[in-house]
Amino acid sequence: MMSDEKFRLHPISAIINCVKGLKDLLIPFFIIFVGKGFKFNFDPHDEGFFWDSLPILIAGVLLVLNFVSGVVKWRRFVYWFEDDELRIEYGLFVKKKRYIPFERIQSLNYQEGILHRPLQLVKVSVETAASKDKKAEAELTAITRTAADMIELEMKRAKRGKQQVKQGLAQNELLHEIDHDNKSEIDGDSASVSSQQEFRIQEDEIVQREVIHRMSVKDLLILATTSGGVGVVFSGLVAIASQFGDIIPYDYLYDEIRVFVKVGVLLVMLAVFLVLFVAWGVSFVLTLFNYYSFIVERENDKLIITRGLLEKRRVTIPLNRIQGIKIVENPLRQMFGYATVTVESAGGSMQNGEKKIILMPLVKKRDAIAALQRLFPEINWLPTLTRSPKRARPSYYKIGLLWILPVTAVVSYLFFPYGLLSLLIIPLLILLGVWQHKTAGYALDGYQLTVVYRTISRTSFFMEKKRLQQMTMRQTYFKKRIGIASLRTTIMSGSMGASATIAHFEKTDIEKLMAWYEPNAKSAYDVEKSISEP
Repeated sequence: MMSDEKFRLHPISAIINCVKGLKDLLIPFFIIFVGKGFKFNFDPHDEGFFWDSLPILIAGVLLVLNFVSGVVKWRRFVYWFEDDELRIEYGLFVKKKRYIPFERIQSLNYQEGILHRPLQLVKVSVETAASKDKKAEAELTAITRTAADMIELEMKRAKRGKQQVKQGLAQNELLHEIDHDNKSEIDGDSASVSSQQEFRIQEDEIVQREVIHRMSVKDLLILATTSGGVGVVFSGLVAIASQFGDIIPYDYLYDEIRVFVKVGVLLVMLAVFLVLFVAWGVSFVLTLFNYYSFIVERENDKLIITRGLLEKRRVTIPLNRIQGIKIVENPLRQMFGYATVTVESAGGSMQNGEKKIILMPLVKKRDAIAALQRLFPEINWLPTLTRSPKRARPSYYKIGLLWILPVTAVVSYLFFPYGLLSLLIIPLLILLGVWQHKTAGYALDGYQLTVVYRTISRTSFFMEKKRLQQMTMRQTYFKKRIGIASLRTTIMSGSMGASATIAHFEKTDIEKLMAWYEPNAKSAYDVEKSISEP
């Protein structure tokens, strides 16, 4: 497609650029104001007026430059469609151009921030297979929904055109291979094939949407209540408080707390509970805002995830990019039959620093398996697991004991007798190892590998052979003596890859897995047959 029309971003992009610039200026401003101790001289008759006012002057200049930069970035940014490509031009002194073929675009992710929603605008992130390091291939900061739909329409047209060209070339090659005497007979068949292809293309144009998962209000409240972000929020509050040591009178507060402790331990426990409750409340609100109106839909060959209250996001995941699927059950949620489903996707950037793509934040495990069976019917979601042998049980906690025993010995000696309480960690560590051993398992089913393991949460990792990047067998001297080995599997995910370890299993089981992974092995059945044969 040829087009001379160039499009600009919405003017609100200038403000969004300024806000981004302010984030980069937070550290310089913090250094300037904290360095002065938040004390400035505003008396023009004072001798030190100039030097005291210099930091404010510098801050003012930086703010003005940031505003000008935001406006310039908006004015110099244009995009248009040409030769089946999305073309972008930006830059003032150094003009840059970026051409992205539509056939390379994997997905268009939408995001509606606080500044976007009142004006019915969206931020569009263009994802390709080469997108990595949490960065999209291109970003359109603020455009109308109609403009975003236009980009998606152009992308579909370009891909459909390429498909028609490939089908036409394949059909011409077929006709050239047909004998000239039979050409008249085949012409009718080729016309029939062509009409079927056109019908298929028309079918592709029809957008078929199916709701895969929608979070209910009850699930959302349970997710927010059992969120693991309480510790993160509490740590964040402590970190923020530690940065204001010159402002907060810690000595005075310490004296007051010391007097407070004398009143009674119960009041101290209530104070700690109050702080943790505030941290839980903040985590509850953040989770509620983040996953509000969470819905997963299937549209032809891709999944669309929409969520958010103040900031609405829409992430698109092509099904052919999904490399593996995890069902994660933390102990609290596992008791009530709930789980979290995440997907590992090849390539692409992670939006807003997210390290994984959450397909279902909180769902009954049976409902999750039912939904996944509709999406991936070729995968066995309830495989029969091979378990770790009993003699491998100590291997799950031996390494932990090697470093915890010296630590508890030192703590017990230095803080005797209260330091002896640290010895309680030892039985807890052993119990955790026994729990991990009881959970661990794997299953081979045709071309599918399932790995089940536990750190604290129970994780079921489903992978296909064609998605595996590598397998590494590990066996120490001590494990070799008892015939135990481990296997590390890696699939492509993001820019780093995702791994799962089949730890402390029979050596014969690990060798069977290695044989299954070999290129010549067709399936798990072939491996079993080859091993059983003399």
